[in-house]
Amino acid sequence: MAVALIILAAGKGTRMMSDLPKVLHEIAGGSLLVHAMMSGSNLEPERTVVIAGHEATTVGAAALAYDNGTIVVIQEKQLGTGHAVLQAREALADFDGDVIVLYGDTPFIKSGTLDAMLSARTESDVVVLGFEAVDPGRYGRLIMEGETLQRIVEFKDATDKERTIQLCNSGVILAKADVLFDLLDAVSDDNLACEYYLTDTIGIASARGLITTVVRCDETETVGINSRMELASAEAMFQVNARKNAMANGVSLHAPDTVYFSHDTYIGPDTVVEPNVVFAVGVTVENNATIRSFSHLEGCHVSRGSVIGPYARLRPGAELAENVKIGNFVEIKNAVIEADVKINHLSYIGDAHVGERTNIGAGTITCNYDGVSKHSTTIGKGVFIGSNTMLVAPVKLGDESMTASGTVVTKNVPEGDMAVGRARQENKSGFARRIMQRFKSCADSTQKEP
Repeated sequence: MAVALIILAAGKGTRMMSDLPKVLHEIAGGSLLVHAMMSGSNLEPERTVVIAGHEATTVGAAALAYDNGTIVVIQEKQLGTGHAVLQAREALADFDGDVIVLYGDTPFIKSGTLDAMLSARTESDVVVLGFEAVDPGRYGRLIMEGETLQRIVEFKDATDKERTIQLCNSGVILAKADVLFDLLDAVSDDNLACEYYLTDTIGIASARGLITTVVRCDETETVGINSRMELASAEAMFQVNARKNAMANGVSLHAPDTVYFSHDTYIGPDTVVEPNVVFAVGVTVENNATIRSFSHLEGCHVSRGSVIGPYARLRPGAELAENVKIGNFVEIKNAVIEADVKINHLSYIGDAHVGERTNIGAGTITCNYDGVSKHSTTIGKGVFIGSNTMLVAPVKLGDESMTASGTVVTKNVPEGDMAVGRARQENKSGFARRIMQRFKSCADSTQKEP
């Protein structure tokens, strides 16, 4: 059976105290909305519909950036969750399959949980995701009769007995598209808020004799984000799970609590990560690499056997082949570094291609920006770059060429040649002592003046 996702992302999120829509606040480098879309993406949905309202253009752009096939529908007036889901009707008019309703501010629902809901749908008309709450608080309660869900009672409407129930409503619901929209047509706004509630569909389904059941998940999957404090707690929760997963998959973390992952970080087995390392968005590290302390990686690929850091920075577009050594205070940006290259100290390599077995000395800089445009530097195989070399792009260095320390390279260096581009040294006999004596005399005379 085909699957479609409806993701509700129309709210403003006033408790965030932010100009940014709530669903665009981030956990582990990805917006809450992207996390929700990722949860459903493993089901390979035939369609994904995002319901946007507050700052709809911005929210829609974020959804499309993650999946350009997303259908963005605007909810002009926010009249409740049921009303929000109804906005997807036209986008799914010719869709004959199951629909899962997710929430853009609920980022941690696992794909396995959604799989379980789909399995339960084979024997039920409507499936609701529930959880056993440690402190049910003001959650809606799921009223069961055996394995059948009879209705959902909001806290404010629950009796004292119903409030003792710990099985709570997550808000996530699954039904065949035509069934869901037919039930929503029967929902009324006859309540204090004058809103149409998605939860009312359950009582209507029961009254019509439809089979409604509950799939249970861990409470942590249903965490919704409504404030900065909850956002911070969710970030901490994500990082704990990411660290556990990394170690379970064969990654050594010397000080797990000091390592930060993004939502899409991949690290291969037998890689060692030392303390205080940050993996920003878009990082892949292959097997048997070593990431040393205080390094920051973003948008890069590190091949097996490479050693990064300490205090290294890999920026977007850094592509490192096998057994590369990137040392302390080295920055790589938008550059391909071939196998067995060594860039061990205090260097910047940007907009470049560095051939295999090349050694780049301390203090080397690719001068890639002229104030208007970026330019490329190409360094061949087996090249030796002397310390404190300035490579003024665009420039090419042939295989097995060399630069003398302190050289400013402004034109191409042929294969096998050595470039020397510095002023000739002169030693002025006794000048250092004479000039220092003059400086001291001037200083002494200044101090004696009244």
